[in-house]
Amino acid sequence: MNDHFFQRQQLIKHRMAQQNLTALLILGHENIRYLIGFSGNAAYALITLEHNTLITDYRYFERAQNECSGFEVISRDRDNESLGHCINRFLPRNSHLGYDAAFINVALWQQVAADLGAHTLIPIQGLVERLRIVKNDWEVTQIKSAAAIADKALAQTLPYFEEGVTERDLALELEFRMQKLGSEGMSFATILMFAERTSLPHGSPSDKSLKEGDFITLDFGAVVNGYRSDMTRSYVLGKATEKQSHIYNAVAQAQHAAIELIQPGVQCIELQNISQQILERSGYGKFAGQGLGHGLGLFLHEQPFINSHVEHTLAAGNVITIEPGIYIPDFGGVRLEDDILITSAGFEVLTHSPKPFELEL
Repeated sequence: MNDHFFQRQQLIKHRMAQQNLTALLILGHENIRYLIGFSGNAAYALITLEHNTLITDYRYFERAQNECSGFEVISRDRDNESLGHCINRFLPRNSHLGYDAAFINVALWQQVAADLGAHTLIPIQGLVERLRIVKNDWEVTQIKSAAAIADKALAQTLPYFEEGVTERDLALELEFRMQKLGSEGMSFATILMFAERTSLPHGSPSDKSLKEGDFITLDFGAVVNGYRSDMTRSYVLGKATEKQSHIYNAVAQAQHAAIELIQPGVQCIELQNISQQILERSGYGKFAGQGLGHGLGLFLHEQPFINSHVEHTLAAGNVITIEPGIYIPDFGGVRLEDDILITSAGFEVLTHSPKPFELEL
């Protein structure tokens, strides 16, 4: 078994014992991948103090056997055995079973719970996710690789930013180049908008064509071994107006100030506050996005979250995004986002694409 999987499994069993759990049912695919190494879907990981079982079916059985570390792999006959009955086969009598409540729909859980009536069922939130906040060296390497793919793909795509090209065409070009460079897929659905549509923080690419003077916002990421990157760049095609430049400079200053504060021991809310203060002074504070960033890893948005009400003290091994933005309806918006590793000495920026605001025609 790989040492980091063994260590994670032992740590989760220690946490289970602390909460008086006999068993833990892991339902989130990313949590399963973190604990076991399995990269597929349609799987359920059952951990007891004595035994570890991964329940899947014929579609993933061979793959799971090749990838799983420290778990017995079971292929469930879905036509003849319910998930609840299968889980029950591997549970000690009268178990206190914690389950990954955020990752199962109500209808399926009602079916499972009906078959597990002899046990005490306890919803659990964040038990595995809290372990994932600090990344080890291998995890950081995967995120760096994903960020490098995104950087290179953007450099290859920028020559296509010219009048007449559509949002959809540019998004497809960017996604093609990321996958050609080795990305497993998209970190998330690519966000790419022009002109007044850039006021949509999470808008989808359309058939809108690019014109001189338009704002451009693109938010995208690559995936390596399940680990994600997440980067946003904002431009204007040609010469920017005074208002466009003022908005861009405010966002750039807010991002820079927050990044410069980063080091172990700093509260996330301190980053949020300094960024928001700069955006307020710009005169566009009421149009600012409410959150400054989030953790990054197997999930696109994971702990820690950086906003005005979440308390988290940064530690070496955290990987976060810093992404202030201004979004003005019917005018446009600007967002800048980079991926940041917190190190023992401070921080390391993992996304390296330049940030020129004006793109030459």
